[in-house]
Formats: sequence, structure tokens, C-alpha cells
Amino acid sequence: MTKPITYADSGVNIELGDDVSKILYNAAKQTWVNRKGKLGELIVPFDDFSGVRAIDVSNLPTGTLMNIGFDGVGTKMELAERINDHRTIAYDLFAMVCDDAVVRGAEPVLIGSILDVNALGKDNETYLAQIKQLAEGYIKAAKCANVAIVNGEVAELGNRVNGFGPFNYNWGSTLVWFANKDRLFTGREIQSGDYLVGLRETGFRSNGLSLARKILKTTHGEDWHTQSYQGKNLARLALEPSKIYAAAVVEMFGGFQDVPKAKVHGVAHITGGGIPGKLGRILKASGLGATISEPYAPSELMLYCQKQGNVPDMEAYRTWNMGQGMIIVTPEPDKVMAVAKNHKLESKVIGQVDSDPGIRLSSLGAYATNKYLNFA
Repeated sequence: MTKPITYADSGVNIELGDDVSKILYNAAKQTWVNRKGKLGELIVPFDDFSGVRAIDVSNLPTGTLMNIGFDGVGTKMELAERINDHRTIAYDLFAMVCDDAVVRGAEPVLIGSILDVNALGKDNETYLAQIKQLAEGYIKAAKCANVAIVNGEVAELGNRVNGFGPFNYNWGSTLVWFANKDRLFTGREIQSGDYLVGLRETGFRSNGLSLARKILKTTHGEDWHTQSYQGKNLARLALEPSKIYAAAVVEMFGGFQDVPKAKVHGVAHITGGGIPGKLGRILKASGLGATISEPYAPSELMLYCQKQGNVPDMEAYRTWNMGQGMIIVTPEPDKVMAVAKNHKLESKVIGQVDSDPGIRLSSLGAYATNKYLNFA
């Protein structure tokens, strides 16, 4: 008689999946306190990982807007897979959706996610330790972003998900945000003479890593993650978690309904496209330009990748954040920087808005000269 084929034989372990769901649910529960007493406080009629979770929106004022944003970590997971350290990936996941929301003048409130894995276990070995690392980051990143997590969906997809080493996954998230329509940033609020306050980023965030990985592989071979630069492991340097700016920026402009701590005319999240793409986008409506005379320097690993890959400064500033994770456009830079400091974020005035279209940037890249880079 032919042996019956079970669901586990196909690569899906239901019992193990339930264990993982409970881990992620318990992690999510610890984040609900982040919205207690605020818009987005969770109502949980049944305290069960498969139970109902909702928020009461019955008394929202006229002019309240709500939307959802979607994003993922991209290829950064491979770095975690290479060194089997998954504790910080949630910072990258949350930064991508939360920091995009504040660019619009919205307040991030609730996050849900879907974790697609190759398998939760193979050959009598489970990957619960890796899941627990993801959950650890989940809790800390949510606190940093001041959001609550409503779920922790997981799916075993077999060879539909691949990567480096035995534990492979993709992680995407959905963010629910709320905004007061009178506080939305349109770009038309920006004025010539406004200051540009840069919020420092010391890592790659989740952008341009395909280029960085290609350079590192070309330079050091397939096992480049075993090599070091300046005494530090290359993969660990590249894996540095994204800083989450959302909670600080919400405090600056007041979020959905709080009192603003500073006048903010625009926010640029420096991800794909770099400073020219992201700052250029929010300047477009006003027809104004900007001069960045004192930017933060890019990380040492970015400079190393530039040199090893012969990446020109123009290309580097269009691909990586080059030291600025976010730029705040404001007539009150001191107030903006005071809020950033309270959130333990490093900031400084890096330039100003002016009437000449385009962006002029004093490069601190690997091939910097005394001339400004000019981006139309």
C-alpha cells in the first residue's frame, strides 16, 4: 500500500505554523500599549490570536482622512540570512511604511504584515529561534514608530521563496494612517528661504542594496559576508537597521490632532532616487530649488562600495541616502532639531530652499571636488 502523503510532506507544518502565529501574536500584543488613549487604540473583544481586533472611529472629526500604505524590506533580508541575525529587520520594514506616511503629513497608526517563508522547519530542525528574533525586532520597532501591530500573518511557500542559507523569507507590511486634511503637505507650503534640516542615517536603509551586494560580491566573492572592513563584518555593516523618524516628525507637525512643536513645510524620505529624487519631488509643486552646502557624510561602507565599484558621486547620490535619511523643510530649524534630539536623532541644517530650480549639492562622496553636483 502506498504511504499517504501528508500536508507536512508538501512542506507545510500546520502545528509549527500555529506555534509561529502565537509568537507573532504575543509580540503584536505588546505593541498595543503604543496607541493606548490615542487614535488607533485597539479594541479586542476576544483575546485570541485568531480573534477580532478593531479600532473605534465613530467620533472622528470632519476632515479626517485615512489611507493605507504598502512596502517591504526588499533584498536586505539576504544580509540577515547570511549572518543568521534577524533581530533588526523589523526596523527596516517599519521605516519604509511609517516614514513614507509622514511625508504626506499623516500619522502612522496601525501595521499589519505578511511573512512568507520557505519553511518553518526542515529535517527535524525548526526555525523558531529565527522567528523569535523577528518578533523581538517587531516589538522594538513598533515602539520606536509609535504604532500598534494588528497581526502577524505567516505562510510557508516552499521553493517559491529562496535566499541564502536554510531559512529564507520575504516580509511585507501594510500601514494604516490618519491625517487632518488641513495638515497635509502638498509642496506648495514650501517657501524660498526655508531651511533644510537633515536627519542623519548611518546605514543604507532598505534601498540600493542590490548595487551594494553586487559590488561586495564582485570584490570579495560569493562569501563576501565572511570578510571584514575596518575591523567589522561587512554583512553586519550593511545590515545596520534603518532609523525610524516617523514618531519625531509626527511630533514636529502635530500629527493627526496634537499641537505642533514646529512649523514644517515639507518632508522628504530619502530612499530610492536619493536626495535628487525625493527632495526634488516635494519641491516640484512650488517650482523652487535647493542648495545643500553642509550635508552629512555618507557611511564608510557607502564610500567603500563607491570606490570598489567605481560608482560616481552623481550615481551614488541618486541611489543611496548618502547620510541623510530624511530632510525636513522648515522656517523653524531650531524647533525641529530640538524635537529630533528628544527622539535621540542626530540632525543639523544642511541647506536652504532658494528660487533657482534644481538641486545643488556639495558632495561628500568618494570622488568629491570643490564643485557642487547639479541635479535638474
